[in-house]
Amino acid sequence: MRLGVGLLAVSVLAAGCDASENKWSDWTVTAYYTAVESYHDGPRETVHGCIYLDCVDDDAQLGDLPSDFVDAVRDEGTGRITSGSNAGAYLNWSYDAGFWLDSQPRDAAGEILQPFRSAAADGLAPGTRLRLTDCGIIDPEAAATCAKFQAAEWSVGDEFIPGPGGPRHLDLYIGEETSADFADSTDFLLFAGAAIEPINDLPDGA
Repeated sequence: MRLGVGLLAVSVLAAGCDASENKWSDWTVTAYYTAVESYHDGPRETVHGCIYLDCVDDDAQLGDLPSDFVDAVRDEGTGRITSGSNAGAYLNWSYDAGFWLDSQPRDAAGEILQPFRSAAADGLAPGTRLRLTDCGIIDPEAAATCAKFQAAEWSVGDEFIPGPGGPRHLDLYIGEETSADFADSTDFLLFAGAAIEPINDLPDGA
């Protein structure tokens, strides 16, 4: 459930599109991920919440976890626990429900997040399928990331916490954290002035 997502952008790239062109131009594109506890080592804090989604008792003890991991879960919406009795479970968070344990990372509709398919956006209906057609004005460092994002077909199912999203902001899910410096990788370049196109109504093979 992506309601707790923050904005992850390490590099800001210049925008070059006219916002008046149409609703599919001049988008800001960022990325989000599932945090993994083993890549975090902050002071331990006790986390309370639900032992399953939509539970009644939201004050159950869910574990003593690194504080920077807990912060990452608040920013990204989900994280995989790797220690203690809940190792292997996912710690999910949303601004309106708090923390809960789950068997999978999930979006706002309760669907399982899929790397290089799941997306969050403000102003697009859930279920909208789209492609990133133009990354905007980019530097050479961003070319590989741009190509990887353009090759995928994305489906909007996630939501932003009220406030941080903003109009024409698309956030793309790229899977689990794979290193302690994961957020410093080129996958987190911010694309400004990007263009997207819906693919819901395109004919087969288009």
